[in-house]
Amino acid sequence: MSKLAKTVKMKINSKDFRVRPGEKVKLQAWPTAVKSICNSKKAYRKFLEDHVEKLSALQNLHYASSRYALLLIFQGMDAGGKDGAIRHVMSGVNPQGCEVFSFKQPSEEELKHDFLWRTTRHLPERGRIGIFNRSYYEEVLVVRVHPEILSNQGLPAELLDEKSIWKERYRSIVDLEEHLHRNGTRIIKFFLHLSKG
Repeated sequence: MSKLAKTVKMKINSKDFRVRPGEKVKLQAWPTAVKSICNSKKAYRKFLEDHVEKLSALQNLHYASSRYALLLIFQGMDAGGKDGAIRHVMSGVNPQGCEVFSFKQPSEEELKHDFLWRTTRHLPERGRIGIFNRSYYEEVLVVRVHPEILSNQGLPAELLDEKSIWKERYRSIVDLEEHLHRNGTRIIKFFLHLSKG
């Protein structure tokens, strides 16, 4: 671990915000604010500039090797900062090697396909970075709250069993991510968690 990475980790109270496979997450147990890693805007700009420079160099290596694809998934509530996080963090990335896709309400065409189709057709190729602003996780989040989306998908009645459909969709997502990993796509997921106040 670099000196800078160690410093950053210490400055955020040594809290590791990664969720490891198989771990259960209780959002109320996770902080929505952490101590700032910089003492001033000037220090923050320098910190961001240094990291953007490193990110740019890493992107060049990633593109040149063309062995892996990188998929970044940003999830969070509306106005939760997904757009800003993508804009700031990816500001130093060469746009020719990176594509951002936002997934809102499914279109009529998307509703005629399986629920993973609208995202999988935008997966990055090897050597490139794909960024999803929302993703296939909407199908187990938003669709549960807005059942009209599910009814508009035109699925056969026997597939709409409330007891199994969500479990099956979670399984499909896990299977997709395992398949992608076996084929050289690395996925990093970010959930931007906000407090009520």
